[in-house]
Amino acid sequence: MSEIAIIGAGAWGTALSIVLGRANRHGIRLWTYEQEVCESIAQRRVNEKFLPGQQIPATVAPSIDLAEATAGAGIVISVMPSQHCRGLFEQMRPLLDPETVVVSATKGLEENSLLRMTEVISQVLDTGRSRGIKIGALSGPSFALEAARGDPTAVTVASHDAELTLKIQQEFSTASFRIYTNADPIGVELGGALKNTIAIAAGVCAGLGLGHNSVAALITRGLAEMTRLVVACGGQAETMAGLAGLGDLVLTCTGGLSRNRGVGFELGRGNKLPDILAAMHGTVAEGVSTTTAAVGLARARGVEMPITEQMDAILHHGKAPRDAMYELMTRSGKSETIRP
Repeated sequence: MSEIAIIGAGAWGTALSIVLGRANRHGIRLWTYEQEVCESIAQRRVNEKFLPGQQIPATVAPSIDLAEATAGAGIVISVMPSQHCRGLFEQMRPLLDPETVVVSATKGLEENSLLRMTEVISQVLDTGRSRGIKIGALSGPSFALEAARGDPTAVTVASHDAELTLKIQQEFSTASFRIYTNADPIGVELGGALKNTIAIAAGVCAGLGLGHNSVAALITRGLAEMTRLVVACGGQAETMAGLAGLGDLVLTCTGGLSRNRGVGFELGRGNKLPDILAAMHGTVAEGVSTTTAAVGLARARGVEMPITEQMDAILHHGKAPRDAMYELMTRSGKSETIRP
């Protein structure tokens, strides 16, 4: 039985360990940062902090030691928050075998460099014995709780390496977890990251008491600006009509389990960002940092992203949510048919 190492025991990392552990095709090692999480899984088979109530199979072995977690693993899945990606892979670099396949399941951008996660990983690993490791990206509409309890879930794995995507499709697919392959990692990763900002905006609408018209408009125009940036970065517009684009966008903009939508909802109600984040007790809403990176990336590429810019103004510059919505609605007239 081949080994899989999952690096990050938040809700989504834990859910993946449950999905893959339940299939019983692999030994699963789940690296946790928190000692309390490791003990909770080892002793009670539940991650009480990040995914309470979901039984973790006995095939999943928790560890707080990166060397122990990655030893002999044929596949490493990175599910850490985006801002910890670089540091953790710097620690793992001497531990990974050149034959290892790395799959990034983190939906975010590195704030300072504006890089996608596979770009960060490639940059870190392109040296020494780890040079040449194959890297892909896993994304799509997937609330951790629903995937963990066995609700039918479909995601996509993307890489320029068709052999890698087929391998992950074969190894990860189950009766409740369907994997599609995709040759556009740029679009898949950017879609997974950018939709979090639009989900914050959808939450703002809900917090302001706005109705379905507002959210429908936001999702549609949010998808348009996501597509513009994807294409400008070399991705494919068609990817945004798929699981990592429209699918994930609709889920996070409308689903009650979305942490990013939840942050927006509290902002819309007038609460302050530091208080909102403190109340999340260690869980991460990737859209908060991704919004800043997305604005920087859009400016570098000369792409107009009005919703993202207004969310950045709300999140990081103290703008009132209702003022931001007013500015979005009173912008100069546009044509929908000129470009996405």
